[in-house]
Amino acid sequence: MVGLKPPEVPPPAAAKFLSAGTAACIADLCTFPLDTAKVRLQLQGEARIPRTAGAVEYRGVLGTLSTMVRTEGPRSLYSGLAAGLQRQMSFASIRIGLYDSVKQLYTPKGAESTGLAARLLAGCTTGAVAVACAQPTDVVKVRFQASGASAEGARRYSSTVDAYRTIAREEGVRGLWRGTLPNIARNAVINCGELVTYDLIKDLLLREQLMTDSVPCHFVAAFGAGFCATVVASPVDVVKTRYMNAGPGQYRNALSCLLALLTQDGVAGFYKGFMPSFLRLGSWNVVMFISYEQLQRAAVLAWPAP
Repeated sequence: MVGLKPPEVPPPAAAKFLSAGTAACIADLCTFPLDTAKVRLQLQGEARIPRTAGAVEYRGVLGTLSTMVRTEGPRSLYSGLAAGLQRQMSFASIRIGLYDSVKQLYTPKGAESTGLAARLLAGCTTGAVAVACAQPTDVVKVRFQASGASAEGARRYSSTVDAYRTIAREEGVRGLWRGTLPNIARNAVINCGELVTYDLIKDLLLREQLMTDSVPCHFVAAFGAGFCATVVASPVDVVKTRYMNAGPGQYRNALSCLLALLTQDGVAGFYKGFMPSFLRLGSWNVVMFISYEQLQRAAVLAWPAP
């Protein structure tokens, strides 16, 4: 057995909630530069950014990371980390930590196991609720990560607090919830791609006795979940990133952003930054799910049921 043993009783909802947020923060600390590279590649070539000879060009994951370090310094790789951690504590705690509880609500009474429909409904529900609560933190995170993607490279905000205050003052409170609808669509898809896929792969491995309920099993299930989530969510992720980073009046709505991207870059534009997205989501899922499983088990040991 690798890692802590599975508990005899399931952890309480509060333990899952806190474990999910903590595990997501650990995963963000490990993979944040990849997420920043993904945002830069997704924004590259956007119509509002002049394509001048002096404009910074990003090529591939490693090329983007090295270019950022060379032109903006190493700290640019973690620009927006504070908002990212705030996002995970509010966002992941809900969409991941409450998934099992919501899944049970959708499972018919007396059913021997949870069906695929109940899992998908639970993933969509927790993903949508999480976005509604944590959207401002996501907007600020993207704005910080996009700093330097413009030709002039001017930094918009001096701090995370200043970003919240400035966006609310200049764009109204609605500006903090910019891109909520595409983000709900994205996270409903990602939640199903991540949590449902992880759930199904893990159940299959355990049911067929291919692996035990330990770290290697969690690694395989998490890697598969990260790949599935990237494939299905990349198009909506690109639109979400561009729309949330846009200034007032640049796009009428998320649909106009989608059409502008399609007109300018074609279908391939929906998969801009796919490799960093996969590297980030794959590695993020591995770190998060392994940490999540272990933190839940540690919580049960530290807080035994009466």
